[in-house]
Amino acid sequence: MTIFKAACVQLRSSDDVAENIRDRARLVREGASHGATFVATPETPTLMAPDGGAKLAHSHDEAHDPALPVFSALAKELNIWLLIGSLAIKVSDTKTANRSFLFAPDGSIAARYSKLHLFDVTLASGEAYRESDTVEGGGEAVLAKTSLGVLGLSICYDVRFPHLYRRLAQNGAFLFTVPSAFTVPTGQAHWHVLLRARAIENGAFVIAPAQGGLHANGRKTYGHSLIVSPWGEILAEAGTDPGVIMAEIDPALSVQARARVPSLLHDRAYTGGL
Repeated sequence: MTIFKAACVQLRSSDDVAENIRDRARLVREGASHGATFVATPETPTLMAPDGGAKLAHSHDEAHDPALPVFSALAKELNIWLLIGSLAIKVSDTKTANRSFLFAPDGSIAARYSKLHLFDVTLASGEAYRESDTVEGGGEAVLAKTSLGVLGLSICYDVRFPHLYRRLAQNGAFLFTVPSAFTVPTGQAHWHVLLRARAIENGAFVIAPAQGGLHANGRKTYGHSLIVSPWGEILAEAGTDPGVIMAEIDPALSVQARARVPSLLHDRAYTGGL
């Protein structure tokens, strides 16, 4: 594994799929132009629908999704690893999968990951989200073996489930991707803490591209895309506007962090007391 540059693309997606795809491509190119060989976009980069019905109406199965060929060609043209944080992939008449795609530099799909943990919650502000009404949860944790090293894939709400990241780390991941669209209240309270905790407790890099700002459908997302080191340091952070942040990723720092605090070797099974 060698040192490489990574880029987070921060977005403010709308419900115009074609416009979103064009703008995503522009920002991915910007990241690559600054030397990034790994570029990541947030959750739902091509569609921020006003409701579940509108999302279903604009969704396609994987074979017919209009964004996938564009991003495949872009990864190949730029010779980069390209993570599309998630697309709404239609899996039935009533549900989509919230699915990440990792494209290799030859344009092939190197890994797919469907979000395991679905965001069903009513916030103190009164905002209610029922992701499971229109999304079918995934059933598998996913590791991506790449020329950059082994990556562990996740999406947004997954970050609240530390056992997922522990499993990924103990099976070889030195870097986690956490594409997200956090709400403002939960982002202000928990975003930095959760991402830094997942990095520190596993000695892993965290790359977390985010949606940010006021969307056309009235939803507000927190932004603050982050790249975090295995020691918990924030290497790069965005504000709330669309743009690109960059950081150097040295896999050796993960090895060093795990040697300094070898907690991955110290997990124990609990056989009693609870």
